[in-house]
Amino acid sequence: MKKLQEIIHFTSVWLKGMSESKMLLILAFFTGLLSGIAAVLLKHLIHLTAWMLKGWFSSAAESFLYLLYPGVGMLLAFLFVKYIIKDNIGHGVTKVLLSISKNESRIKPHNTWSSVAASSVTIGFGGSVGAEAPIVYTGAAIGSNIAGLMGLSYKHMTILLGCGAAGAVAGIFKAPLAGILFTLEILLFNISMTSILPLLVAAVTATTVSFLFLGDAVVFSNSIENFNMSNIPSYILLGIFCGFISLYFTRTTLSLEDRIKKIINPYRRWFLSALSLGLLIFIFPPLFGEGYESLTALLNGDVGSAVGPNIFGKLLDNEWFLLIFFGAIIIFKVLAMSFTNAGGGVGGTFGPTLFIGGIAGFVLSRFINLTGIQLLPESNFALAGMAGLMAGVMQAPLTAIFLIAEITGGYILLVPLIITSVVSFATIRTFEPYSIYTKRIANDGELLTHDSDQAVLTLLKTSELVEEDFKTVAPDGNLGDLVKVISSTKRNLIPVVDGKGLLYGVILLNDIREIMFNKDLYDTITVKRLMKEIPEVVYCDDKMEDVMKKFESSGAWNLPVTTRDGIYKGFVSKSKIFSAYRDQLQQVSHE
Repeated sequence: MKKLQEIIHFTSVWLKGMSESKMLLILAFFTGLLSGIAAVLLKHLIHLTAWMLKGWFSSAAESFLYLLYPGVGMLLAFLFVKYIIKDNIGHGVTKVLLSISKNESRIKPHNTWSSVAASSVTIGFGGSVGAEAPIVYTGAAIGSNIAGLMGLSYKHMTILLGCGAAGAVAGIFKAPLAGILFTLEILLFNISMTSILPLLVAAVTATTVSFLFLGDAVVFSNSIENFNMSNIPSYILLGIFCGFISLYFTRTTLSLEDRIKKIINPYRRWFLSALSLGLLIFIFPPLFGEGYESLTALLNGDVGSAVGPNIFGKLLDNEWFLLIFFGAIIIFKVLAMSFTNAGGGVGGTFGPTLFIGGIAGFVLSRFINLTGIQLLPESNFALAGMAGLMAGVMQAPLTAIFLIAEITGGYILLVPLIITSVVSFATIRTFEPYSIYTKRIANDGELLTHDSDQAVLTLLKTSELVEEDFKTVAPDGNLGDLVKVISSTKRNLIPVVDGKGLLYGVILLNDIREIMFNKDLYDTITVKRLMKEIPEVVYCDDKMEDVMKKFESSGAWNLPVTTRDGIYKGFVSKSKIFSAYRDQLQQVSHE
């Protein structure tokens, strides 16, 4: 341990002797390297777990084991998190966003491995979630902790956090451009060209690691056809369809998870979620795990393999029943994902977004084909649907376009990907301004955005702007006591605070100027008689946006700061806020 600390210290001194840009590039390389290794490890753990479990299947028992395995995986993940990690590690992308806005981009060290362990069990046992959000959390934690070891500033820690996230996405999908765009569109804001270089280094490094261990084949093999201009109206229709499914996806997920989590007993919550998930997978086997095998089958036109073993038998020979079957999967995948996460499993919405998007593209094109309106290439539409749903759910159209192109090698369909993604994005933005990652934290006022003003207000912390050099006077004192306090301070207001630290009011110097030199009144006029009520009180944990509203409503230039229990802490002034705002705005603008 001592040797490791010496190595870290030596490395830190060596790096700090370099220029800032060189240091970031070297750290970005190591961040990308470790993020890529973590992504490869997670994929192998998931596949190994699933392979071991399916080795016990017999054709007769397979469907019934679908009832059991996902619940067991959820329980193992729940116990691991509750008794070993003792921290909430779900919803990884949202956690990363919160760490940027609330925790100075600091992520706990255990997140460099805990999400990998919990999600591999959850998904390997058949939990209906994706591995991408956990690996993004892992990669971001790697970048954050490397920056912490090196003692870097918030700005550089945020860049390395972004490098870890970019490396994670690039590594798990073998898609470097998508990793960079994901970080820029969803995690970071107002980033400069200088800061993009470390992201590029991390993403390319992680992709190289992934190629070395996973091969150079695309993630989703497919049999797509060339783009046909006559299909453009159908791609526009698919974009609208994906936009509305994205709206259902986002609102249903958040609502259902909140409802399930109201069940106080965690074991009861797990049991109900596991039972519901097991039944859904028993009826609709493609809901098992990530569902990428079924998705790949659709991209290759193999509908039979996409369905898998099921209880419907020859009913699925009917084309319309088959269409209803896949339409139901769109609806129930959202429920299955919510049951998995709310019941104790650890996974993300990234994978389910791709899965549902592919199913949506297939359903729409198969419906049009069955009606005889037009003959559409179903594999092409499944691929475009993946981009359309990602653009809608994540509200990140550029990431969606280039990720799908990279993971399928489908650059020949770049125009349909753009059309579907843009239309889907425009459709959902009509009804929902926030993505599934940002909706909850936006409602709490803690979201950093690409709007510089809003981002700066979010970054400013009330507790860091409190001025504590105000002399106080006791409420049971008199004018003489007050004059003594005034003689020892340069401030023109005096807070009235009792022996327990409770704030009673405030005395303005201008209000007592005419009597403060009349010694005959020193013993007769009390502090309580002179003090004024406080128009507004700022709490230590108030968001800066709320603080500015209090200044606006009160018309004051200085407002007292207290705890929620009324304990006096100091004052916050408009001038201090404006100065901090100006400094922070300059930092944001140069990042």
